[in-house]
Amino acid sequence: MLESYNTVKQDALAEQVIDKSRFIALVSHVNNVIDFEKKLQKTKLEFPNARHYVYAYRLYNGRLEKSSDDGEPQGTGGRPILELLQYRQLWDVQIIVVRYFGGILLGTGGLTRAYGGTARLALDQAGITRLVPNITYQLQIPYPWYEQIKYGFRQKGWEYGEEQFGEQISLNVYIPETEAASFEKWLTDLTKKQVGIQNKGILLRPEQ
Repeated sequence: MLESYNTVKQDALAEQVIDKSRFIALVSHVNNVIDFEKKLQKTKLEFPNARHYVYAYRLYNGRLEKSSDDGEPQGTGGRPILELLQYRQLWDVQIIVVRYFGGILLGTGGLTRAYGGTARLALDQAGITRLVPNITYQLQIPYPWYEQIKYGFRQKGWEYGEEQFGEQISLNVYIPETEAASFEKWLTDLTKKQVGIQNKGILLRPEQ
């Protein structure tokens, strides 16, 4: 059963210099561990010769979460990043914070604030969205009903796409699961069952 959860709207990067050390935080969407590992290697190529690549991620599938201090004192890097993801209840998100050491020791408290604070800056730029279960309906629409149905979709905030024009118009519409019954009733009442409708299954889509 699919459930709603929060994730990031987009990838983002934030940077700050603290006591001559350069901290660069990269936030991105991630689907699985392999995806994360590829992005970590890409980050190391994009930011070579850094002292540390500290990270944390949370994956919705399997409720998997992990963090790494990558050589920093235990609990000073990965943990504050992971706690930030947990606090904002985010899934399918990774944050990597790259550190170029500036020669000044920050201490455990300073490191925790530096890693957590830089991660927070990037996360604020990425933004948060909520994914909710949507039912995909495939409609077969006679041409006389086409514009009126699309107008109704726009009025009610229902997303649609993937139109194909033939003897009738095939169109997919994405309806939040909680609105499925009212959608089916609306379509039936409007068209008197003159539009074919097929439930194509559930998927997660950003909340409107």
